[in-house]
Amino acid sequence: MADQPEEVRRLVEAIDAFEAIKDDTACAVAVSKALEQWPTYHARLRELRQKRVQALKAEGQTWSQIADTLGVTAARAQQIGAGLRGTKRPKKDVGE
Repeated sequence: MADQPEEVRRLVEAIDAFEAIKDDTACAVAVSKALEQWPTYHARLRELRQKRVQALKAEGQTWSQIADTLGVTAARAQQIGAGLRGTKRPKKDVGE
């Protein structure tokens, strides 16, 4: 985790702090409160990433360069820039 940005480390540390709560009730309540707010934070993070990807494109970077930075395909980088969310694939049946 040492190679992660400081903000990512702090987020992981916050999750670790939830796990460290000894009282099961207190932990469940704290996690529930955080999860209640997560959709808002998740949307904010997606919007922030989209804005920054658009800025990188406006600075002249190609979709391939942006993709390499993010660790995604060029097509996915372009989707992020357009604000398109990834689709969730249905789970495969056990018999498949």
